[in-house]
Amino acid sequence: MTEAAEVTISLDGDGRTYCPAQPLFGEYVFKNVLPGDLKAVEVAVLWYTEGKGDEDLAVHAFWRLNAEEETLPDPRRPAFFETVLPHSPLSYEGRLLKIRWCVRVRAFLHRGKEAFSERRFRLGDVPAVADLG
Repeated sequence: MTEAAEVTISLDGDGRTYCPAQPLFGEYVFKNVLPGDLKAVEVAVLWYTEGKGDEDLAVHAFWRLNAEEETLPDPRRPAFFETVLPHSPLSYEGRLLKIRWCVRVRAFLHRGKEAFSERRFRLGDVPAVADLG
C-alpha cells in the first residue's frame, strides 16, 4: 500500500499576521510524490468570507504550473512563491461575518489523484469583535 500524497505550506516570518502591501513569501513541500507523479500544481493566495449571507471568495494571486509547459517543480525539493499583499480586505473576526486569508496549494497527480493543503494567515491587525456575554 502506498502512502497518500501530501503537501505542506510554510510562510515566512511568523506566518500569522501581515501588513497590507507587505511581501508574502512562502514555500510548499511534497511528501510521497515522485517527479513523474505530478501533472500540474496550482498555488493561490486568496480571501473568503464565512458567516451569514452569501459567501464571497476572491483570488489575489494565482500560479498554475504544468508538465506541458515544463514549469513543474521538482517534488523532492521545496518550491517557492511570493506576492505583495493588497491593502484590503483586511482579515476580520466578527460574530456574523469573518474574512479569512489563506494560501492554497493543489497538486494534480496521475490517475485522478490530488494533494491539497491550505494555510491561513491574517492580513492587517483588526481586533476581533468581543463576545457580549
